[in-house]
Amino acid sequence: MKSKTDEKLIELIVQNHRPALEELYDRYVKLIYSFSLKMTKGDTEKTKEIVQLVFLRLWTTKQTYSSAKGKFVNWLLSITRNIAIDHIRKEQKHQGTVQLEISEWQQMQDQQTDDVLQQVSKNLLKQQLQEAKRHLSEPQQRLIDLLYWGGYSLSEIAELEQKPLGTIKSRLHQTLKKLRNYFNEETGGVRHGK
Repeated sequence: MKSKTDEKLIELIVQNHRPALEELYDRYVKLIYSFSLKMTKGDTEKTKEIVQLVFLRLWTTKQTYSSAKGKFVNWLLSITRNIAIDHIRKEQKHQGTVQLEISEWQQMQDQQTDDVLQQVSKNLLKQQLQEAKRHLSEPQQRLIDLLYWGGYSLSEIAELEQKPLGTIKSRLHQTLKKLRNYFNEETGGVRHGK
C-alpha cells in the first residue's frame, strides 16, 4: 500500500478496500488533526470527532479524487474544512447559539469592506504564486502551502513534517530565494552583476 499514490488509494477505498483507508489514515491523520485543531480553536474533543468524521466520509461516500482537480492534500483539507464547519454549526445550533452577537456581526461587517481589497490582492498573488510554485520541489511547495495558505507557523510545520525547525527555516530560505529569482525573471527585474 505504501507505494500506491493517493489517487489509487481512493480508488481502492471506493471498492471497500480497508488497507487503502488505513494507509491514507497513516499518511494524513496528523495533518488533518492539526488542521481541525486550528478550526476548533484548540478543542481536542471536537478535533477528534472531526478527524473520525473525515475518515468515515472517505470510507462511506463514493466520492472520487482526480489529480486533474488539483493536489490530493488540498482536496482532503477541503473535505476536512467542510466537515469541521458543519460540525461546529450543528453544535452551535444544538446549544442555541446560532445567532451571532451584535458586536461580532458589526466586526464582521467592518472587516468585509477591508477584506475585499485584500482578497483581490491575495487572489492575484496566489495566482502568480501557483505559477511560480511549479518550479519548486514537492517539499518546497508543501511548505509554501502550509505557511501562507494554511496559516501554520514554522514550528508547527516542523512538527507536521517531522523535521528540525532549522531544516524548515533553511528550506523556507531556499524556497523564497527560488521564488524571488523566478519573479525577477518573469517581471524582467534588473539583476545586477548578471
